[in-house]
Order: sequence, then structure tokens, then C-alpha cells
Amino acid sequence: MTILKGRTLITMLLLGLVFVSCTNNDDEEELLGNWIKKSSFDGPARSSAASFVIGSYAYVATGYTGDEYLKDLWAYNSDGDYWEQKADFTGVARSSASGFSIEGNGYIGLGYDGTNKLKDFYQYNPDNNTWTQKTDFTGTARYSAVGFQVGGKGYFGTGYDGNYLKDFYQYDANSDTWTQLNGFSGNKRRNAAVFVIDDKAYLGTGINNGVYQVDFWMFDPSNETWTRKRDIDQDDDDDESYNDDYNIVRTNASAFSMNGLGYVVAGESSKTVWEYNPSTDVWNEKTSLEGSGRTDAIGFGINERGFVLLGRSGSTYYDDVWELKPQDEQNDDDN
Repeated sequence: MTILKGRTLITMLLLGLVFVSCTNNDDEEELLGNWIKKSSFDGPARSSAASFVIGSYAYVATGYTGDEYLKDLWAYNSDGDYWEQKADFTGVARSSASGFSIEGNGYIGLGYDGTNKLKDFYQYNPDNNTWTQKTDFTGTARYSAVGFQVGGKGYFGTGYDGNYLKDFYQYDANSDTWTQLNGFSGNKRRNAAVFVIDDKAYLGTGINNGVYQVDFWMFDPSNETWTRKRDIDQDDDDDESYNDDYNIVRTNASAFSMNGLGYVVAGESSKTVWEYNPSTDVWNEKTSLEGSGRTDAIGFGINERGFVLLGRSGSTYYDDVWELKPQDEQNDDDN
């Protein structure tokens, strides 16, 4: 009886250790980040819209419903959490356009209207709620390009014009002129993601001829140079264990920045979320988007807050809006 009791005690201890080990592993796998559902978009559900941010407002225009190309414009009041319809975009209805803002004005150009690739370019003035056509983009007509503003200048680059592209152009709003830039030695791609931190742009992901791109780049407008950062794919090299668990590569993702960190959210065949720290050049996984997984959604940051909205999954189009609280614990009961 003593021997049996001893064996039973040992078995119970071993089971306890296994339970504790499993519990600790589960704790280690818990991710920070909580998604809060916000006021739904008031316009039709859509994917492949364009956006820009001015002050505490985000502006969303154009896109595709699955049946119709759009040209409506909506403003999101991030302080009051509501939407207002503004003057329609005056170019042709389109999807997969690109946008940015400069000194209180918004800009949208490029895209696809169902028949043609586009290169026209427009300025939106929120003070008088009007659109003005500006100088056409001087690169080839294209869609699914990236757009961003750093150093007081706007930039369009990459995309698809019948071929995958890697060229970049700078827009000067004061002279209404475009200038081609040299120096980007990254791969060709469309549907890349870009975010801006401390007046530098960070670009990655996207697809080229069916291949997801793994290179990741920083653009510094002060000297107009691109610097390659660490790749965003997994690495089997034991000396680079920082990215053993990376699962960032994707296309058609959303991106934004806040509080000095960048975020890539969802995309084709993914709903995961990754946070980039430019001071360490390392990514950390956050809680996945709590809404439906999606592609061709919009991401933007407003006053150190990050949002993801719209997009599609197959033939289902979304009009929901989500805000990420990256340092909060996930709470399924707050939506």
C-alpha cells in the first residue's frame, strides 16, 4: 500500500507539473491589444477606398461595392464618433486609388474605373468642401499604389499598370508639380502597406506576380534615401531568433501608426495584427482584428489613435469600423 501511495503521489505531481507548464505556455501566447467597435460607416459597404487625415477628421472616398464604383466622400469625426457626408469626388468613380494630405488639404489620384487605369489627381479643401483638379500624375496610369506624405511633400509609388511597379514620384503642392525619384531598390509590387513614423515612411508587404514580398524599407525625405530594414518573413537562422515566429507577409493589408509605432492589420487570407518598433526594427504580434477577417480595408491614425474599417471577404463587403487599443487586454464583452 505504501508503494502504491508513493506511485500515486508521484503521478499527481507529474500531472501538476504538466498542468502548470501548459498554463504558463497559454499565458505566454496571450497577446495584448483590444479592438473597440466604433460607429459604422454611413455610406455603402465597400472595399478598395482611398483616405486621408486632416486634423481630427479622416476622409474616405471612392471604392467598390461589388456592383458599383463609387465617388462619394465621407468625413469621420474621431472626437464625436460619427460620420458626415461631404461633396462628391469630382473625378470618375473608381477603386484602388491612393491618397495623402498636405497642409490641411487632401489629395486623391490614380485608381481603376472598371475599364481604365487612371492617373488624374485632385485636391480636396475641407474649409469650403470643394474639389479641384490638379496636375496629372506623371508616372504611368495605375492602381493599387501606395500614397503617403512626409517632409511636407506627397508621394505615390509602386502599383500596377499592366506590369508590377517600383517607381516613386514626389508631389510639391506649392508648385503643383511631380518629380520622379530614384533610389528605391526594393522589389516591384502592388497592394503594399505603408505607415509614417517621425516623418519617415515605412513600406512593406504586397505582391508581385503571385509572390508575397518580404523586404521592408524606410524612406527618409531629408535626403531622399531608402534604407532596407530587416525582412518580415520567418528566418531559420538561430542567430536571428527575433523573427522565428513572424507571420507578417501578406498583400492588400491595412496600415497606420500611433505613439511612435507602426501597425499592419489583416489583408488577404489573414486577420492578424503586427506592431513595428522603429527603434529596434522588430515586430511584435498583437490581438487579431476582432471583426471579420478582410482584405482591401482602410487603416488610418488620428491623434495617436488607430482605426481599421471597410474592406471585403470574398463577395461580402463591410461597413464596420474598429479602433485598436494596443496596450489593453482583449475583452470580448465590450463590443
